[in-house]
Amino acid sequence: MTDYAADDPRNELRASDSDRERTAEILRDAAGEGRLGMDELDDRLSAVYAAKTYGELAPIVRDLPQSAGMPTAPARPSAPADPARFGGEPTSTGAVAVLSGFARKGRWTVPSVFKAVAFMGGGDIDMREARFATREVTIRIFAFMGGVGITVPDDAEVHATGFGFMGGFDHPSSPPSAAGGPVIRVKGLAFMGGVGIQRKPPCDTSKDELRQRRDEFRQELRARKDEWKQEIRNHEQDWKHELDR
Repeated sequence: MTDYAADDPRNELRASDSDRERTAEILRDAAGEGRLGMDELDDRLSAVYAAKTYGELAPIVRDLPQSAGMPTAPARPSAPADPARFGGEPTSTGAVAVLSGFARKGRWTVPSVFKAVAFMGGGDIDMREARFATREVTIRIFAFMGGVGITVPDDAEVHATGFGFMGGFDHPSSPPSAAGGPVIRVKGLAFMGGVGIQRKPPCDTSKDELRQRRDEFRQELRARKDEWKQEIRNHEQDWKHELDR
């Protein structure tokens, strides 16, 4: 979070939800390092979510290393959004599995915020072949005695801040996304359950290969049908000879 001079007019600019969330992540990291106590963390988080401008956000993290002029990686140029991959109406905005399961995979459109609940059930969220309504999306998971598996594209930047209580919540290391890749934030709670996150390349099976396998299967099925028909005819002839005796 940039800390402008007190009289800088940019302090009056309105902060966005993503600005507040980035500031909140700085506070959570600081608490995890022992720089903030839980009471102070709660107080500062309340101030973050109540802030309306940059001028109100900056002082909240001014005394923390990440906001005190420490060197940071240069911002990478933002690649233009790929119209073939980003934009469009979401396929769905959430999923629920209660003593059952759900799956979102293949060609579907991920919303800016996707919410999933697995209550003594399981879910599968596969975004390798998905389209994204926005370049940055958030996946919110609540797994209670259940599990949710998340598969992300190999060019995605992933930020996982979920918490596992008597369960597991993956926090995989993530390099910055490749030019044009999506940014995926995974949040939530795994209570006596688990949330797993894995990175995989897109399915490399081409449509031509799938068609070839389908045709081969159909040919094999037809050949077996002909064999079965001939076998039935042979049995019918044998039964007829037995009856004619």
